[in-house]
Amino acid sequence: MVYVDEIDVDQEGIAEMTLDENSIAQVARPGTSLRQATAKKHEGPSPAVRPVTQSGRPLTGFVRPGTQSGRPGTMEQAIRTPRTAHTARPITSASGRYIRLGTASMLTNPDGPFINLSRLNLSKYAHSPNLAKTLFEYIFHHENDVKNALELAALATENAQFKDWWWKVQLGKCYYRLGLFREAENQFKSALAHQDMVDTFLYLGKVYARMDQPLTALSMYKQGLDRFPKEVTLLCAVARIHEEMNNLTSATEYYKELLKQDNTHVEAIACIGSNHFYTDQPEIALRFYRRLLQMGVYNCELFNNLGLCCFYAQQYDMILTSFERALSLAENDEEVAEVWYNLGHVAVGIGDLNLAYQCFKLTLANNNDHAEAYNNLAVLEMRKNHVEQARALLQTSAALAPHMYEPHFNFACLSDKIGDLQSSYVAAQKSEAAFPDHVETQQLLEKLRQHFAMI
Repeated sequence: MVYVDEIDVDQEGIAEMTLDENSIAQVARPGTSLRQATAKKHEGPSPAVRPVTQSGRPLTGFVRPGTQSGRPGTMEQAIRTPRTAHTARPITSASGRYIRLGTASMLTNPDGPFINLSRLNLSKYAHSPNLAKTLFEYIFHHENDVKNALELAALATENAQFKDWWWKVQLGKCYYRLGLFREAENQFKSALAHQDMVDTFLYLGKVYARMDQPLTALSMYKQGLDRFPKEVTLLCAVARIHEEMNNLTSATEYYKELLKQDNTHVEAIACIGSNHFYTDQPEIALRFYRRLLQMGVYNCELFNNLGLCCFYAQQYDMILTSFERALSLAENDEEVAEVWYNLGHVAVGIGDLNLAYQCFKLTLANNNDHAEAYNNLAVLEMRKNHVEQARALLQTSAALAPHMYEPHFNFACLSDKIGDLQSSYVAAQKSEAAFPDHVETQQLLEKLRQHFAMI
């Protein structure tokens, strides 16, 4: 219950992002990088249908470490980028998270530390394999002392005459934690030469993903699937990489294959459900979310999704009860804000604009950085001919979420309407950069260019 799973817990903090000295190609070829914005290439729903993250990828159906943020280009973006659905502040350093996770399991001792690591003779313990493994687990996971763990692993590997795959994996984990990815890669490959293990394939894939080599990571996972056919964790890892690379069709295929092996895999069900929802099949998405409910998943996000599916599937009797349940289960202000935002959408759908206005206002009362709510409030203000309020709201929305095309496009339309053609042109160009295939933006730009040509 207290073990920290190294395979899943992987988040790049601001320190890791800004102090990363590993050089990668600045302009990678399309489809070969996880860090390049992928907004220009769309497979499946466009940003007009499915919202995107700052890195230009569609939102996933399941919050995982690193999925929503991508890799921000600047420190300012890093601070603004939502890390998960819960908070807009990224962790300062991933190592801090490891310490918190590890120490949560150890009772604090008033007499001092459980083991005084500075006094241990590591070379002595390295000669006793079983004791050395126990000590390594304690040092690495509970004390988060990577330096001592690395020293012990190196001594134990040497003592085992470099033939023990387990110690090589531990060395790789230490190098990975220290940011030495090439050394970690060598250790994991060496471990695989001795013994095929699912974990080792997963670690290697993680190393390649961090080095921004998703295609190499995929080939490594495929090798793992050749040795361990239909292994659930490997299928899930492949699906995640496809999803991050915007290959939503391939990702869904792998999630479906995963469900054939493990029909209670929450991540796969949630991702397939969200994919059906955004491909205009809310009834099928509803079946997947109901399956999660049957399995015992009982949280705000699930009822929020159920409410939206019921609305788009025109099952109006269930909408309000689902959203009421979501509000009662919300654990923080951000979750409450998301529920009110979706209720605002329902109100717009049934034509009650006063209720929609109140809902979006409640969204901002709970989460002052909700860019979509600012955008939608601006549209409602435009309908009332409150031009200045609408402009201010759209500027706020565009500043909070420069990766969204809607506030830029709405600002361009509003500026064009009141005769501020220069502002309209600048905003339309930003909209085009965020969503190149948006037809109405192209039409507006063409109209403005013709007007400027006539001048």
